[in-house]
Amino acid sequence: MSQTNRSSKSSSHTKKAKVWAVANQKGGVGKTTTAVNLATALAACKKKVLVIDLDPQGNASTGLGVDSNDRSRSIYQVLVGGIEIEDTILKTDVPRMRVIGSGVELSGAELELVDAPQREFRLSRALEPVLGDFDYILIDCPPALGLLTLNAFVAADSVLVPLQAEFYALEGLSHLLRTIDRVKRGLNSRLDIQGIILTMFDRRNNLCEMVASDVREFLGDKVYKTMIPRNVKVSEAPSHGKPVLLYDVNCAGSKAYIKLAGEIIRQEQDLAKETAA
Repeated sequence: MSQTNRSSKSSSHTKKAKVWAVANQKGGVGKTTTAVNLATALAACKKKVLVIDLDPQGNASTGLGVDSNDRSRSIYQVLVGGIEIEDTILKTDVPRMRVIGSGVELSGAELELVDAPQREFRLSRALEPVLGDFDYILIDCPPALGLLTLNAFVAADSVLVPLQAEFYALEGLSHLLRTIDRVKRGLNSRLDIQGIILTMFDRRNNLCEMVASDVREFLGDKVYKTMIPRNVKVSEAPSHGKPVLLYDVNCAGSKAYIKLAGEIIRQEQDLAKETAA
């Protein structure tokens, strides 16, 4: 991985990136997997994409092949150290896709920022210079609704929610929706649910089908038609430092993420037409 050149200031751009927080307070639902592979699929659709690893576990960084030696300038330094965000952006093996890495030091950021002024707006303000350089910015949030996730929600236009089709899915989703509503009322009036992505879906499991039906009844069109299946290749890819689309483009998981990216892009195009009309 190598550092990119300093990006041009977004003040010269009229078009700004869509900023999406990929979030679920429950771990193990395919959140990072979705952030990495959806970003890759969007890049494959010729979109310019930035992934921000905001999880101290650094799994998105690892899954994109970012060596630990390349994380000396990370999102941690942006939030607490005053480094310009342009100086932390790294190239990936995916054309048109960049990443900002993270590491274990990020776990201390919440304590370090606890008394900082405007602490919820650190990421939002840091992003301003690069908004014009990308079509999409995906923020991989930690599996907790703390200050890091709050920074992501304040910076984001909307939230993508990976949701595993399991028994307690709706209970956890309700809690997340309440948090998003509070942020919308108090800190970021434009924040909304971009969509719900059903992950680790197994058509052989009747419970998966029941949960999917309940979620669609509860949230309607907010739930994407494309569902991400359980797939061995998707699970194996991060250990090779690759998105699944680079690891095995023909597997069921890769095909699902490409289909999801197409669905999202069409959704965005339809919304733009409605707004223009």
